[in-house]
Amino acid sequence: MIAPDDRVSQILAEWARERPDLDASPMGVIGRIHRIGLHLTDELTRVYREFGLGEGDFDVLATLRRAGAPFERTPSELAASTMVTTGAMTKRVDRLEGAGLVSRRASEADGRGRVVQLTPRGLDLIDKAYTRHLENEERLLSGVSADDRAALARILGRWLADVEGTVEGTGRRASLD
Repeated sequence: MIAPDDRVSQILAEWARERPDLDASPMGVIGRIHRIGLHLTDELTRVYREFGLGEGDFDVLATLRRAGAPFERTPSELAASTMVTTGAMTKRVDRLEGAGLVSRRASEADGRGRVVQLTPRGLDLIDKAYTRHLENEERLLSGVSADDRAALARILGRWLADVEGTVEGTGRRASLD
């Protein structure tokens, strides 16, 4: 059932009136996901700001934290994990290093390479921020049942794989059946 105040429903009704020759139903999914994404970004970044972090800062610290002890990665691994260029990663790491949240050192495996590591202060901050982040995500999903969450995760996971072009490196497109 669609909520009467759902703006996407209003837009679809207007298109159906103005262009009944076209099937605008994809907008029902894409439009809602887009609008939810905008709202979620606002809500997620609000929590990051509570800890003095931007979205990119949180991503870097979380990537280092989930690496496990000693909580380090190379800049190229960080860039690949957070889907930004190495240049953008350098700026993020510079900012986090300046704040005392990460440190850089020469790689033991390759003296020319660098390694980025969480400092004790960075570890403490990301543990607190991540706990608050999960509480916030739970709040944002509080109106969605466990069954619906599981169905959404499954459907969106398969769709994301399709949009990104492959299913687990097989080179074939995912089916949403």
